[in-house]
This record gives sequence, structure tokens and C-alpha cells, in this order.
Amino acid sequence: MEKAMMNKSSVVWSVVAFAGLLGAVGCQPPMTGEDAQNLPEAAACGPEALIDDGEDNNNQIAVNEGRGGYWYTYVDSVGSTITPTAGSAGGIFTWTAGGANGSAYAARMNGTIGTASVVFAGMGANFTDPKGPYDASKYQGVAFWAKKGAGATANVRVKFPDGNTDPDGGVCSACYNDHGRSLKLTDDWEEYFLPFYSLAQEKGWGSPKTSSVETTALYAMQFQVNEKGATYDLSVDDLRFTGCE
Repeated sequence: MEKAMMNKSSVVWSVVAFAGLLGAVGCQPPMTGEDAQNLPEAAACGPEALIDDGEDNNNQIAVNEGRGGYWYTYVDSVGSTITPTAGSAGGIFTWTAGGANGSAYAARMNGTIGTASVVFAGMGANFTDPKGPYDASKYQGVAFWAKKGAGATANVRVKFPDGNTDPDGGVCSACYNDHGRSLKLTDDWEEYFLPFYSLAQEKGWGSPKTSSVETTALYAMQFQVNEKGATYDLSVDDLRFTGCE
């Protein structure tokens, strides 16, 4: 089913967590899978926790627990480029051959970022169709595999539009400052874990500003690049919720 919308070579975890009790949030050094398994937030859940692994090669996420939204790409209109074509231009998301751990497919976006004052390009998936709030509060975080292409920027922000930051939530007056984390990717597949408590909004803009992501009303999971003048090439695979109660 398609809808138009706006080899796992390294067994390494990059865990994003609170930096002590000071409220600072940061990236810890990569941890082994065995170390990460000792964290309750990283505990594996059942097959129903799968968001998508792409192996069905369609642009709908795995249909589990009321989820079933669609993948898309999006880009600014002031000079940035993106492949696959953005949904706003009539594009339908397609998977790319060659996923993590030797799997068949990965979600990939690539292009260039412009140099205007506000520039961005991203890909993501809504959790429901029609788009709406999804209650993910039974989980404590998400995990996924990711890598960048050779010569591409390493900088990417993973973010979660919610009821307070997505315009469809009807709350925000300055929208899109979603809770998320900024990561630096490598050229090799690595596994990343993001506990929900480690997510934060960016400083200096957006309204409202909230202390935590609203896990009872998640709209999507997105990967975004906004580094001016950068070439980007990002692949992700095996997205899933973790730490079920």
C-alpha cells in the first residue's frame, strides 16, 4: 500500500541520557549491546513494538497497536534539495536497497541544504493514518540503526512532534520546536537508543516550551538536517519502541 505524503556491521549502542542530576542532557560514549541491555529503558519489547524495518518495501509503517501511518520527506522552499521527492511536491516515499545487518532495505534521504536564514530537510513517519496523536506512554524510548554516507554531514536531529509542538495539536503558537536529540552519525551502521526522558526542545524559539515530550500524544518520528550548505546522506533502519512497562 502506498500513499503520497508531505550489513548491521557494528553492534554498538550510542545511548543518549541525562547527565546526572543537573538537568543537562548529553550523549554518552558508544556502549555495547550487552551494556545497553542492562538499562530498563532499553529493554526489548515484543514484536508489537516494531515501528518499521522496511522489509515489506512499502511506505506504511508496521501496523501494530493502532499505528499504521506513512513515511514522507519534507524540505524548505528556499534552496535545499531532497531525495525521495518531498510529499509537498507529490512524492511518494520509497525505500533504498541495503539495510542494517544485511537486511534488504533502509529508509534513506539525501541532498543538499541551502544557505537561507531558515533551511531544513527531513524524513519521517506519522504514527497513525489519518494523522493524529498516538499514545506511546507504555514505552520508555525508541531504538534504531543509522549511518551517514561517506563525505556527508554527521549531524542529524531526531525529533518527535507531539500534541504541544505539532500544529495539528491545536496548542502551539510557534510550532515545530519538537522534543528531540542531536546526534553525530558515522559511516558505519550503529544502533542508537533514545529514552524519552532524554529528549528536549531547542533553545531560543518555539511556544509553548514544555519540560518533556508528551508521550500520550506523539504524532511522528522525524530525522532532520539543517546545517547550512551541507551535503547530507542519512540511512535508518529497524525502528522500534523499547522499555515497555
